[in-house]
Amino acid sequence: MFVPALICSCLWPATLAAKPESEPEGTKITPTQQDQEKQEHASEIASITADRGIVTRPGRLTIEPAFSYAHSNSTLVAVEGYTVIPALLIGLINISEIQRDIFVSSLSFKYGFTSRLEAAVRVPWLNISEDLKERQAFEGTPVDTLRESSGEGLGDVELTIRYQLNDGLRGWPYVIGVIRVKPPTGEGPYDVDKRTVFDSEGNPIGIELEERPTGSGFWSFEPGFSFILPSDPAVLYGNLSYVWTQEEDQGEENGGIVDPGDVIRFGFGMGFAFNERTSFSLSYDHSVIQKTTFERDFDLLGAAFDRTHVGTLSFGLSQRLSNDAALNLTVGIGVTENAPNTEITLKLPFSL
Repeated sequence: MFVPALICSCLWPATLAAKPESEPEGTKITPTQQDQEKQEHASEIASITADRGIVTRPGRLTIEPAFSYAHSNSTLVAVEGYTVIPALLIGLINISEIQRDIFVSSLSFKYGFTSRLEAAVRVPWLNISEDLKERQAFEGTPVDTLRESSGEGLGDVELTIRYQLNDGLRGWPYVIGVIRVKPPTGEGPYDVDKRTVFDSEGNPIGIELEERPTGSGFWSFEPGFSFILPSDPAVLYGNLSYVWTQEEDQGEENGGIVDPGDVIRFGFGMGFAFNERTSFSLSYDHSVIQKTTFERDFDLLGAAFDRTHVGTLSFGLSQRLSNDAALNLTVGIGVTENAPNTEITLKLPFSL
């Protein structure tokens, strides 16, 4: 993302006030240039933890290589039985621990067509490793069963169009309309091979994937809005979107027509600049995922809840390396049970 050499007067008024009155006429900043610099610096701060910035300048191409690592660790307890008294259970208890590590390398391209319109494409490559350790408490064995699985490949490519709806005048925030489309370019959960899982007595107890999928396997469409409000000395921002996923026929063995749950996403945060090169950002993002439904009486998730909540608190730091390049580091901490425990993202956007 392009970062101007001059600093906007809304964040550092003392810097511009200190310029000598004898400054050559050719170097004076017009009101239009000041507004543009104000937008771009606010956009830089708002984009540290997520893609919430104002649109790219017309004719400018921004290339953003990125790398992220996410770690998840959860413990599940499954109980099948009945109680004689509240303190006595007769049945089967299965305790399992799942650890998942996801590495994502991606390359994004953004191009500004006009002063209000930009298009972007993001191509991710995923490497997933998952370990499942479990023990059936009533089988009388102290040995844990360990199963490992992994997956590597192209993820779901993202195509995005962003349009700035207003000029942010008279105290109003900048409002950006966003449409994001994800085709199923990655290998989905219904595309990978499956195998039957047996218990210690050789009875089939379920089906598991032989490798981890790298994509969703479904088309998804996400319209939404982003908001940016420069408020000296900080920048406030937020976003709201809805993800609609297209249903598809996955065959009778998988429940017929599968309709993945739609997602409601919202987030908000604030950022401020320590100086003309270093910025800090704090944000929170939340997703409400509806339950997947099947045409036939079939449910891969078993007794799942009607909806799943994923919330992440993120801290971001940005260092401007030059007028056309910056280095962004973000650390996310999961605050709900289904969110990754930790997620670290490193971005290096630069403009041409």
